[in-house]
Amino acid sequence: MSRHAGLTMLQTLPITVARSPTYYGVPTLSIPTKPTRRTPRRLILGLGASFLERFVKMITGGSSSFMASAKQQGISTVEQVLKSVEWPEKFPFKEEDFRRFDESSDSMFYSAPRFVTHIDDPAIRALTSYYSKVFPPSNTPGICLLDLCSSWVSHFPAGYKQDRIVGMGMNEEELKRNPVLTEYIVQDLNVNPKLPFEDNSFDVITNVVSVDYLTKPMDVFKEMQRILKPGGVAIMSFSNRCFWTKAISIWTSTGDADHAWIVGSYFHYAGGFEPPQAMDISPNPGRSDPMYVVFSRKVTSA
Repeated sequence: MSRHAGLTMLQTLPITVARSPTYYGVPTLSIPTKPTRRTPRRLILGLGASFLERFVKMITGGSSSFMASAKQQGISTVEQVLKSVEWPEKFPFKEEDFRRFDESSDSMFYSAPRFVTHIDDPAIRALTSYYSKVFPPSNTPGICLLDLCSSWVSHFPAGYKQDRIVGMGMNEEELKRNPVLTEYIVQDLNVNPKLPFEDNSFDVITNVVSVDYLTKPMDVFKEMQRILKPGGVAIMSFSNRCFWTKAISIWTSTGDADHAWIVGSYFHYAGGFEPPQAMDISPNPGRSDPMYVVFSRKVTSA
């Protein structure tokens, strides 16, 4: 989980949209890899029409032309999926949605440090620019940040400082190298999702291209809500790249707009968050890695 620690750009595979077939106007996905052993059918074929049909109906009121209409108007479908959502009464995902092709120990997987990045430079610059607009000003008294699934770099603005910036990740050598952190904790959130912090401790929580590796996302998001200060913001960012054997099934079998809806659902069903919002901050659509953000604030007390 530590920002794809131990992976190179070549190993971090992009999940690409297939031109056909489509279900209710939503493209299916192809995974650009050839497994060397029998791959669970679900990982390759995805969730199919049943999930995508429900997804489109929930975000459009039943209109199958939503995606095509948004594209014609030049609107990012990722930015639209969390607007006017009619959430199901209960959390719509099952335990099997959070299984992975490789269920071996994450601690072993991330044991060797790899000082590499896993999105391209334009995507990194886009995320850093976004942070520069939404973060509290540098050196603001009392401000605390937490970078979940952190690594040797957090993509914060150059020279950004606060009295407390905590990193949580899987590899100590990588965390030691991260210049923005004032402290760090090595912890596998898929084994122990409990965050070792007091209630109302942080103003900002970030997670970069790692939300797709969380096998207990509801536990983690409830913990994020607990430790955020009222009005504090949690920012989940992701691209279309992942190491698919370690990403959860619900992620590898769906596309970018679905991913925004999935992350938004974590905020919604965790409780105590404002309605989540999605942003497409992709710097060069079609020419470099896409970059998306789903964020929400902890509700303030009445």
